[in-house]
Amino acid sequence: MAAAGRVVLAADHGGFALKEAIKRHLASKGTDVLDVGTTSADPCDYPVFAHAAAEAVASGQAWRGIVIDGAGIGSSMVANKVPGVRAGMAFDVTTAKNAREHNDANVLTLGAGYLAEDLALQIVDVFLSTDCTVERHRRRVAMIDALDTERNASKSTRSSPPMTSPDFDSLVDRITRILAANPSLLVPPTCAGCAAAGAPDCPAGGHCVTRCPETVRSVIACVGPGCRVSAAPGVGEVPKDLARFIDHTLLRADATYSDIDNLCDEAAQFGFASVCVNPIFVRRCAARLAGSSSVVCTVVGFPLGATPGENKALEARRAIRDGASEIDMVISIGALKSGDLQYVDKDIRTVAEAAHDGGAILKVILETALLTDDEKVAGCVAARKARAEFVKTSTGFSTGGATAYDVELMAQAVERKLGVKAAGGIRSAEDAQRLIAAGATRIGASVGVKIVKEARGAAAPGGGNAGEALRGKAAY
Repeated sequence: MAAAGRVVLAADHGGFALKEAIKRHLASKGTDVLDVGTTSADPCDYPVFAHAAAEAVASGQAWRGIVIDGAGIGSSMVANKVPGVRAGMAFDVTTAKNAREHNDANVLTLGAGYLAEDLALQIVDVFLSTDCTVERHRRRVAMIDALDTERNASKSTRSSPPMTSPDFDSLVDRITRILAANPSLLVPPTCAGCAAAGAPDCPAGGHCVTRCPETVRSVIACVGPGCRVSAAPGVGEVPKDLARFIDHTLLRADATYSDIDNLCDEAAQFGFASVCVNPIFVRRCAARLAGSSSVVCTVVGFPLGATPGENKALEARRAIRDGASEIDMVISIGALKSGDLQYVDKDIRTVAEAAHDGGAILKVILETALLTDDEKVAGCVAARKARAEFVKTSTGFSTGGATAYDVELMAQAVERKLGVKAAGGIRSAEDAQRLIAAGATRIGASVGVKIVKEARGAAAPGGGNAGEALRGKAAY
């Protein structure tokens, strides 16, 4: 198959790798390709590149266009803002064929987070080789195009001049003017209590849950039951039980359906924060926990962290579709120990984008038993730069688990701005108490029931004292 004319390609950082694969594929078929960016996997804004590709098609510089971002939805919206463009998103060969046969789409948008490379190439081939020939379809396409004519007739000028190429300097100038005219956009948000006090930063020091409780309650009420509130260690008395700290975990290879069902039932009974299971069980857990306060957490790149970030992102997106609300990814341990921080940053950012696109939170597992202190700090810094919500000590499958020393080091490395999850080797309420005191804001344990019973004084002697010590510590 050879295209009838030039094809323009564009992508953001999430679609960059797939764009490059499509470019190679088209080049091998002799297709003339116009690549308008992006040129690397560094974070960027998809509207810039989707708009550039759409303008190339609308102005006649290109015959058809292909735009790739994480999901394909946003780029489709942007492209369809350009008169003369009919952008359609395809997620399989059938929808690609439909977009051409029925809608005469001249721009194809793809979601790199949902497509394997071989399927994406098949979609591209179908899109470029299919024509819209049936008269009833062509009549309806003409009706679509007429909407652009009507809109242009009602406006003497466009709100902004079209960009025939990615004019980044112009874009930066426009953004600068907007920010200069609206300086409040540059001011970090503060809670109502802080704003009333005229404070630019939160004077509660991360203790809003105790010092500004009504503000926190109003935020939770607005966001809904999925809202999470973070607090720094030493937060004081809060209406949380120890159970709220615990991710009830079962990641053994031999876990059965019955084991998973029991895990969910215990989580619902004791009010655990989540169940943490392997991806194959996410859908089952989500259904069983429906209506409870516990959510589903799963792991990606587990337990070695030695799979490419793109694969981890695909795992994350699938898990979120199945019902996961939290993603625990294993960092690329080998790259971190090799000092390749650029790869580590990209690895975490790729998964963070996938998680946040789906409304999930991300925890980054460092596997501290294998790292030096400097490597642990570097991993924490990378996680914070990628906007992960937690750093986590261990998978529980390596040579060691959580220690109070590592938890404290990690809490300091993220400047108490991220949660710290302690996992691996936690066997008692005393273990949990020691880790929370060091700075842990979440506990991952496979013996969560035992810990809660001890803390409530229902199992081990002296458990009541442990429970008192555990209450009033950090919340999440």
